[in-house]
Amino acid sequence: MVSQTAPIPAAAPVAEPAGALGSRQVTAIVGVLSLAVFMSSLDLFIVNLAFPYIGRQYPGTSLGSLSWVLNAYTIVFAAVLVPAGRWADRAGRRRVLIAGLGTFVLGSVLCGVAPGVAALIAARVLQAAGAGLMVPASLSLVLAAVPARARPQALGTWSALGALGAALGPVIGGSLVQLNWRWVFWINVPVGLAAVALAYRLVPESRDGAARGRPDLIGAGLLAAAVGLVALALVKAPDWGWGSARFSGALLAALACGAAVVFRSRRHHSPVIELELLRSRTFSGAFAASILYYAGFGAFVLSSVEFLTGVWHYSAVVSGLAIAPGPLMVLPFARVVAPALAGRLGGPGRAAVIGCAVNAGGQLLWYTQIQAHPAYLTHLLPAQLLGGAGVGLTIPSLLAAGSATLTPARFGTGSGILNTARQVGTVLGVAGLVAILAHLSAADPVAGYRHALVLIVAFFAAAAGTAAALLTGRPPRPTAAAAATAAAATPSAGAPPAAAVAAPVGPPRGSGAAGQAGLRALGSDATTRS
Repeated sequence: MVSQTAPIPAAAPVAEPAGALGSRQVTAIVGVLSLAVFMSSLDLFIVNLAFPYIGRQYPGTSLGSLSWVLNAYTIVFAAVLVPAGRWADRAGRRRVLIAGLGTFVLGSVLCGVAPGVAALIAARVLQAAGAGLMVPASLSLVLAAVPARARPQALGTWSALGALGAALGPVIGGSLVQLNWRWVFWINVPVGLAAVALAYRLVPESRDGAARGRPDLIGAGLLAAAVGLVALALVKAPDWGWGSARFSGALLAALACGAAVVFRSRRHHSPVIELELLRSRTFSGAFAASILYYAGFGAFVLSSVEFLTGVWHYSAVVSGLAIAPGPLMVLPFARVVAPALAGRLGGPGRAAVIGCAVNAGGQLLWYTQIQAHPAYLTHLLPAQLLGGAGVGLTIPSLLAAGSATLTPARFGTGSGILNTARQVGTVLGVAGLVAILAHLSAADPVAGYRHALVLIVAFFAAAAGTAAALLTGRPPRPTAAAAATAAAATPSAGAPPAAAVAAPVGPPRGSGAAGQAGLRALGSDATTRS
């Protein structure tokens, strides 16, 4: 059947902000907008270290139940991202940003006063909806409010603060849970309220006058249901039985919801997943590799926290400090090593393959070294450093490879879909890990974590194989029409400056020069996920 999805019109050129903005005003605007990505990144990584404390307050709560504190957030975040970006373009980006911040703050308050795990999970759903609104709106506002010459620096600041939130998450979380795990959520309240006030006062409103139609909210709900049902089946499989009717039924229901998402995406004017983009070999390859890679990454992060606190009996503070060297490796590899490697090898896809292989190698090293007796410096630290290096190589490379054939008019939509792949992969990885760790042996818990490492290595290896198969070939040369469109357009209000270099315009090698330039712009974004 021929797709009936309406083509996305070329984005109107982004005009310079009305009136000359002084450097201080631009700095203030970017700082306020960067709080959104900082909070969303910080909150995710703080929660991982709060799991043991939440479990102790509610005795009898299993890791499977606690995993939904993370999974519920990630699933809803994934489903909201693309519709929220479209809605922000149509209704007003500052309005959506403030609505997202308010929703996130309300969700944080409810998380902090939750009387039980079920109420906490429900509050996390509300919190995730707020995060899904504010993150794409904040990036769109950065690019709409900042003059073109300053946009690369602005994007770097926006991404760097997200990276700072990720790096500080374990350390701040480890400190806050010493007081009470509820402070993990309450810390968002004063920061969020300050961001609302500052955004209302300092950030100019903007919208896309060419935006048409409402986003597909039903499709977003079906996507959330599909991912949630797969996660539920994996988490409950040890109790239900892998061959039980309930396990099979959950997977069949997930398949039906996924089919419905595809059906609606072929017909809706503003679909959750634009199927036209998936016809591109490089884009679909980056999409599939991202799901697999983030499945391994999500399982790796949670496994590290659970092992350090449950087997080595580290405190939350010490666990945070033990995890921190990995994120600190990401920035130099993302901003320096990955672009240089992509240029030398002829494309970001090949750098992504190496990054996935480094991650797999780091986890294989940890598999050979893991033991019940603590030996951080000699056993775990080398694997942590390799993991951070792999993340720094892989994430910006996948982004650059996926965006290499996108025109600026579709960069915002394409990057939203790739972001959704990250969240979906994280959910699946965490669910798979929980299924493995559901019945750890008290006599030999290390054996269970070895099985988890096999799963993590398999995900990373599968991501490397997918990237090698689909992202390492020489990309097709752009058509004359596509080149003319890309040359004429400026980055849309919802697209980062990398759109201009990631569009299909450039030398015959395509992904080499364009990918290298795209990596420089996108590299710092990788750190928001590590």
